[in-house]
Amino acid sequence: MLFPDYRPRRLRQNENFRRMIRETRVCVDDLILPLFAVEGKGVKKPIEPMPGHYQLSREYVVKEAKTAHDLGIPAVMLFGIPDKKDALGTGAYAKDGIVQKTVKAIKNKAPDLVVITDVCLCEYTDHGHCGMVEDGIIVNDATLDLLARTALSHARAGADMVAPSDMMDGRVAEIRDALDENGFQSTPIMSYAAKYCSAFYNPFREAAESAPQFGDRRTYQMDPANSLEAIREVSMDVEEGADIVMVKPAMPYLDIIFRVREEVDLPLAAYQVSGEFAMIKAAEKLGWIDGESIMMECLVAIKRAGADMIVTYFAKEAARKLAGH
Repeated sequence: MLFPDYRPRRLRQNENFRRMIRETRVCVDDLILPLFAVEGKGVKKPIEPMPGHYQLSREYVVKEAKTAHDLGIPAVMLFGIPDKKDALGTGAYAKDGIVQKTVKAIKNKAPDLVVITDVCLCEYTDHGHCGMVEDGIIVNDATLDLLARTALSHARAGADMVAPSDMMDGRVAEIRDALDENGFQSTPIMSYAAKYCSAFYNPFREAAESAPQFGDRRTYQMDPANSLEAIREVSMDVEEGADIVMVKPAMPYLDIIFRVREEVDLPLAAYQVSGEFAMIKAAEKLGWIDGESIMMECLVAIKRAGADMIVTYFAKEAARKLAGH
């Protein structure tokens, strides 16, 4: 029997061989940990579909941020849940809002940790949508000023980076102008550039208390069937001044991550969202899968598709795994 000259198994014989030829690597530098801040003291409320994650009052957010920093995770992404909501989401851009106060607290205790703030209105509006509502319609242009005010308030509070997730047309340019005009030219924007209208967000909506009170988000988030549109969306955000672009969700959209990587030379983020995390945790709890191995395989897949960084609820677990703990 004739064998080919190239025998791939030669370099799979032992772990050292496999390490030497490994093409894709996940390291702790790739990870961003999401955190959920609420008002009050002594609050550590479990998020049921997201084991190990909580709605946290400020002192606990700071503790989690310091833990992330100690694990070598370079950044956290901060979401805020206010005590009160209204039609204009005024808590999003209030000087003493939950995110603004929490950013200051984190930077006071962990100044070297990168704090990225989510810029959106859905957690702050009583209708749960990411923009202003007029006659039952989510209006685009009137929302832009509120998003810019929100981003600017975060920068003033000490945020290292702002991340608009609303998917309103033109919001990156509006935010960039507001930051530049107020002395924050060095504050980067991580744009949720290709954010799909996905059922994988449901656990997050419980965590952030942000489910829409009517309708859905299909008029502003992307149709899951579209890929060419993702390139147009990303290209628009690049032209408007985004410093990092993001694809969300991650695993069901690896093809989109790959296509964006081929088209754009900016740093590329991917968000491994709450539903992705919850499914792995649920199957692990039932004993159906090796959760830790699946976690790492998914992170490798996201990196292999082209992501430079990954927002993931597995950040602490992955960091410990990578450190051999």
